Amino acid sequence: MIKVASYNIHKGIGLDRRRDPARILEVLREIDADVVALQEADRRFGAKAGVIPLHALEEHSPWKPISFGMRASSMGWHGNVLLVRKDAVVLDSEAIHLPALEPRGAVMADVRVRGTAIRVVGMHLDLSGLSRRRQAHAILTHVEACVERRPTVMMGDLNEWSAAGGCLRDFGKDYAFAPTDPSFHVRRPIARLDRIMVSRDFTVMECGAHHSAASRKASDHLPIWAVLEPA
Repeated sequence: MIKVASYNIHKGIGLDRRRDPARILEVLREIDADVVALQEADRRFGAKAGVIPLHALEEHSPWKPISFGMRASSMGWHGNVLLVRKDAVVLDSEAIHLPALEPRGAVMADVRVRGTAIRVVGMHLDLSGLSRRRQAHAILTHVEACVERRPTVMMGDLNEWSAAGGCLRDFGKDYAFAPTDPSFHVRRPIARLDRIMVSRDFTVMECGAHHSAASRKASDHLPIWAVLEPA
């Protein structure tokens, strides 16, 4: 079984308005997932450097970031980062450019985790419903065009407030949603903005939103997680 998680870390800024990457790592260690998709993992201005220092990951976590070769100071692409356990094998990785008025992107990687090769897509979609649907179409088209098929998990902050409409309808044609709990706003979670979606060759064994003292302070979103069984 493979445990995955998705977390909008709000640029590392918690409810106390302090930027604290160590607190984000504490939450991730509590979840202890094999693969993690982060959103808003870059600073907003300047060189848009990654919020979590590389040395902190190397010294204080079991994960390594997947490189997409886009910005030297950022781990990922437009704030999207994929982390995998240090013993995982990265088979391929690429950034996905998304149509948007403001900078948006998604990231995709093929990794071998616990002996199984899987495809992982991390994303943070637009606030506009029309743009979200265009972005969902771009991601689905990109994945569909891959020559090699693999069990696939897509996860991230979809910014979709509806229960089943909008981009959820687009993703739901070929992917099943893990029934995770509401993740936003962390003070009183009522919205399932964060989602984990899996191809039909995955079975969701367990899933949820991660509630802890640290996760209720570290960001404005709760992280979500799922335990998956490949077919």
